[in-house]
Amino acid sequence: MPNQRHPNSDSHNWLIYEINDRCLQRSCEYYRGALYDLGCGESPYKDFFLRYASSYIGVDWSESLHELSADIVADLNRPLPIPSEAAGTVVSLSVLEHLSRPDVMLGEAHRILKPGGMLILQVPFQWWVHADPHDYYRYTADGLRMLLTEAGFESIDVEPTAGFFTMGVMKLNYFTLRSVRGPRFVRRLMRLVLLPLWLGGQFAAPWLDRLDRDWTLDAPGYWVVARKGDGTRSASDAV
Repeated sequence: MPNQRHPNSDSHNWLIYEINDRCLQRSCEYYRGALYDLGCGESPYKDFFLRYASSYIGVDWSESLHELSADIVADLNRPLPIPSEAAGTVVSLSVLEHLSRPDVMLGEAHRILKPGGMLILQVPFQWWVHADPHDYYRYTADGLRMLLTEAGFESIDVEPTAGFFTMGVMKLNYFTLRSVRGPRFVRRLMRLVLLPLWLGGQFAAPWLDRLDRDWTLDAPGYWVVARKGDGTRSASDAV
């Protein structure tokens, strides 16, 4: 499985990390050549990607809320200081919602990819506001396909990461976590009281999701794989 620092198994959100890990593993055939991680933050998946790609280049801006470990410091809302057709793969995980100009980033991802190169995205849909004041958008499957088509991508595959029950459990867990306040011993006590709720919900949600016949309606987020065509069409041509 991907090598990253997971939250403890008794935390409020370990399930969403496991879901993302499964998505990353399922897409391992696409990690090749020079892999650019746009919005890399602390580069938690660097070692995992290097099992498949020939090199890893992290890109992020200097105002990241995470500890920065970028190889290239750049604003993803602007043209990137990266040569055209330099990347075999572009990855961007939980980043697109934080960009005021997602169209610019997707256009730049298309530009820096080699013909036939792959773009891998993970984006939220039914998810709480986070990293405020830099949380701008939520994306439906139709919206993602439109943005990627306009950026010039082909063979666009958009899959929900989970269904209604996982989404509901995660919303409940984050809501109750925000209620944990007060002195240290009070916070510890509240966490102990909430722990059965957090654990029970996260263990049950994947099974209950089988009752949800259309995950796209209430998904926590989407996993996206798209391909740059072998031609020379640019984002400005795909209108």
